[in-house]
Amino acid sequence: MLNEGRTTQKSGTNAKHPTPAGGGCCSDFRIYDEAMAEQRINSLNSPPAEPAAGVARVFVLIPCAGNGSRALAPGAAATLAKQYQLLAGKPMVAHAVDAFRASGLALAGLWLLISPDDTDFETVFPDFPGLPGSGLPGEKLLRCGGATRADTVRQGLQALLSTPGAAGPLDWVLVHDAARCLVTPAQIRQLIDTCQGDAVGGLLAQPLADTLKTENPLAAAEGSRVSATLDRAGKWLAQTPQMFRVGALLDALVQAERKGLAVTDESSAMEALGLSPRLVRGSAHNFKVTYPEDFALAEALLQSRQA
Repeated sequence: MLNEGRTTQKSGTNAKHPTPAGGGCCSDFRIYDEAMAEQRINSLNSPPAEPAAGVARVFVLIPCAGNGSRALAPGAAATLAKQYQLLAGKPMVAHAVDAFRASGLALAGLWLLISPDDTDFETVFPDFPGLPGSGLPGEKLLRCGGATRADTVRQGLQALLSTPGAAGPLDWVLVHDAARCLVTPAQIRQLIDTCQGDAVGGLLAQPLADTLKTENPLAAAEGSRVSATLDRAGKWLAQTPQMFRVGALLDALVQAERKGLAVTDESSAMEALGLSPRLVRGSAHNFKVTYPEDFALAEALLQSRQA
C-alpha cells in the first residue's frame, strides 16, 4: 500500500478546525502511557477478552495527509493532493466518506486525519463534518498527519483513546485509505459482520489473479527484467477498510515503531506480533487510485453507479 499519511509541505493554519488542546498537533499524543502500552502488547499473544454483547462500538479513521504525487490526474494542479482531486464531481475522499455515511450502520465516529498544515481541505470538502442530519454522528477533522501513514494512524488512535467520550481499547476501528474511493456500503457491512466476532480482526482483500514476477535489480542498466515467477496460490492483495480493536492496533503500531519496522498497512503491524488477521473477500473495483491512468477508470465506475 502506498503511504496515505505523508504530510504535505504547505503553510497556514485553520481556525475552524484548530489543533487539539494542549499542544501543536497530534504529535503531542506521543506522550503515551508506555507502561499501559507494554501491558497490552504483552497480551496480544492471546485473544483479547470480549466485551459484553453490544458494548463494543465501531469507529472509522481515514488517513488523509498524503500528497499522492504519483497519482496526479492529467492536467491537475500539482499543488492539490491526490485525495482532493475531483472524480465524478466530488473530491476523491468525499466518495470514501459517502460510502460510510450510506452504510446504514450505527458508527460511533468517523475521523479524517489531515496534515497540520493542510490549507485545502475546507475548500474542497466544505460539508465535512456534516451538519446534523447530513452526516454521521461523531464526524471529526483532526490535524495529526505524520511523516508516514503508520505515524498518522498511530496518532489518530492515540487521539481516539485520549479524547473523553471517544473510543476505549476494546472498541473497533476501521482504517480506510482516502484513495479507495470505490468502496461500497455493502463491502463495509460485510467486513464488520465478518470480523466483529473475531479475536484479531481482519481486512478486505482480493485473491491475486495475475502471474506475479520479481524484478532483477542487477539488470537495472538494461531496463526492468524478470528475476523469477512467484507462485500466486494463496496470495491476496490487501485492501481497506481494515478492522481491529483500537487498543490492540495502537499497541501493534507502537511496537512496530520501536522495532524500526516499516509497516505499510494495519494488518502488517498486527502480523508482526504473530497474529493472523482474517481475510474478507472484497472486490477488484475497490482499488487504490495510484497512477494517472487510474483516474479514468475510477471516474467511469463512479459515473456508472450514478446512472
